[in-house]
Amino acid sequence: MKRLPLLLLSGLVAVAFAACGGKQPETTPTPTGPNADSLRAAQQARDDSMKAAQEEADRRAQAEAKRRQEIADSLAAMGRGTEAVKTLLATMIHFDYDKAIIRGGDAAVLDQKVAILQANSGLRIRISGHCDERGSDEYNLALGNRRATAAKQYVVSHGIDPSRIETVSYGEERPIASGHDEEAWAQNRRDEFEILSGGENLKQP
Repeated sequence: MKRLPLLLLSGLVAVAFAACGGKQPETTPTPTGPNADSLRAAQQARDDSMKAAQEEADRRAQAEAKRRQEIADSLAAMGRGTEAVKTLLATMIHFDYDKAIIRGGDAAVLDQKVAILQANSGLRIRISGHCDERGSDEYNLALGNRRATAAKQYVVSHGIDPSRIETVSYGEERPIASGHDEEAWAQNRRDEFEILSGGENLKQP
């Protein structure tokens, strides 16, 4: 007689367990990929990046073409012989007081020298740095060296082998203007450029 209630209880437990293990509640499925808006945004970002890169490449190409044209125009105005190229190569650059920073206009002068060096692979030059009379001899020798080195670094950064360029500093020892005012000092704060070898038959860029 006691077996019947146990059987009924076991049956009820089995039914309840089956009910608990039945169908699970429905949930919203997790998206498996980007939606259309995300794809469009990503494509637009890629397009914008490619457009910006192309515009920068075009700008650089135009700047290089302009630089080469200016060099060609300078040489054409002076003539096309070796002496004309030498004159252009010898053009000095100048510096602000107590500075060794290449100024904007002087960068264009150095660009002309880069083009000449590129066109004449056997050409070697010396850059000498100079100062005005203010400051001690030791200070001006160091400043002249920084000025010569600044010009060399500019030329080397544009693809010229550093072994083709020597530098020297004369400090205030070799002024080209003898006055003692700003006009004279401005002329003396300079770099000069001298051919060491390979200048016998120079080609224009």
